[in-house]
Amino acid sequence: MRIGLDVMGGDFAPSTTIKGALLALQELPESSHVVLIGDESKIRTELEKGRVANDAFDIVHAPDVIGMGEHPTKAFLKKPESSISVGFNLLKEGAIDGFASAGNSGAMLVGAFYTIKSVAGVIRPSVTSILPKEQGGVGLILDVGINADCKPDVLNQFAILGSLYVEHVHGITNPKVALLNIGEEEGKGNLLCQAAYNLMKDTEEFNFVGNVEGRDLFNDSADVIVCDGFTGNVVLKQAEAFYELTKKRGLKDEYFDRFNYENYGGTPILGVNGTVMIGHGISNDKAIKNMLLHTAEVIQAKLSEKIKQAFQE
Repeated sequence: MRIGLDVMGGDFAPSTTIKGALLALQELPESSHVVLIGDESKIRTELEKGRVANDAFDIVHAPDVIGMGEHPTKAFLKKPESSISVGFNLLKEGAIDGFASAGNSGAMLVGAFYTIKSVAGVIRPSVTSILPKEQGGVGLILDVGINADCKPDVLNQFAILGSLYVEHVHGITNPKVALLNIGEEEGKGNLLCQAAYNLMKDTEEFNFVGNVEGRDLFNDSADVIVCDGFTGNVVLKQAEAFYELTKKRGLKDEYFDRFNYENYGGTPILGVNGTVMIGHGISNDKAIKNMLLHTAEVIQAKLSEKIKQAFQE
């Protein structure tokens, strides 16, 4: 298994990304190889600082960087030698099995669409976020940002994608799938939710359990919660803000600690032909490590292949 890491991606690259790769190397299976993609001279300088053997990683030179503030599509097309562009070409060619970056998330999405493309039949790929459950375990919410406006059939596909993800990566058998709404009863919500409910209620493609409300996000009502990206992003940012408030007020709690993004590292783009992981731009070495470990989990689960099979059927 070969995992490509965009060394130049993130606010603290390349030092922090390389430190994270070193931490991951201690926990990944021996058969795994991390491929560092970025400016080779900067990579080797950082490795020398840490007294890391030159053969600890494979290095692929990519002299350009897509900055966090650059326009994703323009930058991806104008910078074919950027670490993100090179990484996606390696993934397309099969030289790596997965590609992870804490860099420009828009450019990562553009790169996925331009190079490995969406799985046939998937209308819109999706990104997710973990929801820590109060009684233990995790749930999932999708979409959380890349699809602000959705149609009912898109939400129905999100349910399929999310269900496959939690089943094959998180080991949840027959996951409960719910629609995020302003009431539990059928017929509640806006026109989008009403139409999506009608699509989902008689499906045999996933285990639909109906509507859930915002108060159900962190309990056992559902394992996968589906919503449009606008709503999902509001939920995600609110959860992040609440976690920051607990830290500022000096509250130490084992459950609230599970809201720390560092514990999860990144999220896969679901519905594309390959394993692509997006991390937070402010990722520290722990977050980079966990992003790489999660990339390995998604590769080992062969999630992309299982999604292809589901949509072919």
